[in-house]
Amino acid sequence: MTGKLIQFINCKILRNHKFIKEDIWVRNGRIINPEKVFFDEKIQADTVIDCKGNIIAPGFIELQINGGFGYDFSFRDKTEEVTSPKEVYHRVLPKITRRKGDANGATILGVHVEGPFINKEKKGAHPPECIINYENGLSAIEDVYGSLENVKIITLAPEFENSAKVIRELTENKIVVSLGHSTANLAQGEAAVNNGATFITHLFNAMLPFHHRDPGLVGLLASDNILKGQTVYFGIIADGIHTHPAAQRIAYRVHPNGLILVTDAISALGLNEGKHKIGQMNVEIRDRKAYVAGTNTLCGSIATMIECVQLFMKATGCSPEYALEAASLHPAQVLGIEKTKGTLEYEADADFVMLTERFEIKSTWIAGECVYES
Repeated sequence: MTGKLIQFINCKILRNHKFIKEDIWVRNGRIINPEKVFFDEKIQADTVIDCKGNIIAPGFIELQINGGFGYDFSFRDKTEEVTSPKEVYHRVLPKITRRKGDANGATILGVHVEGPFINKEKKGAHPPECIINYENGLSAIEDVYGSLENVKIITLAPEFENSAKVIRELTENKIVVSLGHSTANLAQGEAAVNNGATFITHLFNAMLPFHHRDPGLVGLLASDNILKGQTVYFGIIADGIHTHPAAQRIAYRVHPNGLILVTDAISALGLNEGKHKIGQMNVEIRDRKAYVAGTNTLCGSIATMIECVQLFMKATGCSPEYALEAASLHPAQVLGIEKTKGTLEYEADADFVMLTERFEIKSTWIAGECVYES
């Protein structure tokens, strides 16, 4: 065997839905079973790290983020999810290649493109002139994005013609289809799920409000007309602004297995109050909220993932274990990578966060290397 053996001691780790007092052993960027070290190799750790009683939880996986600290993923000349003109997608998407994380940044698992195949009636902050339909099928989608090579999730409105065919084709290409920015009724949502859609973009936001005669996409959380064994996952923006605490509690109690915390953070995350640029639009930060400039339309969050974890625990009364897994294990399950990401099981990637007992970030580790300390 090769590679330095690292032992993390004096910690509580989140494994199999509960905190346990157990060391973590890491080698070659993966969590390993110490029994093999003790009984087969009979060696000691090269490095022992005292965690001083802190918590170790799986690394967070963000399924919906638009930017931060002044950088937006749709800026054509600054960085590489907001609806944009076709030429911006063609220029930006090739730059956001999948990569392993390191001290320079997090692992990139693929791109979530939120638009332009959405409904203008539920456009939110998306520029209406950029929104188009996909009546020509997969070719229309490929024409807009240029290539699907780096794309992992596509948000689309399922109420349009040809949606069944498009969803099936995207799923066959191992792209996660998410339903959102939509006026779809429940039957249209169920049809989309039965054709392969597995995710709902920021539940409650940019969709028909719940109605007792037709609950719309929200009704998918309790539907009995989808394939047996199919889990419908959904994002919740738990920033204290986008989703009322009562709505968070309803979603959590009705369908806890599908709940995923997302920030929907925009480029103004980490910036001071005032006017800033996001994609093709100006935004304004007022009272820790992000608005389309000159309006009262919310256009994204400026909360971090750990803030969403903390706020969600406060809103729902859920366990810390659950909230942390909603930010790690659940998104990994959507992407089909739960064996290696979002978990601290043996053979998983050694990506984790170290937290204080107040659930504040102490440090961040990628492949067993510390890449950030508070």
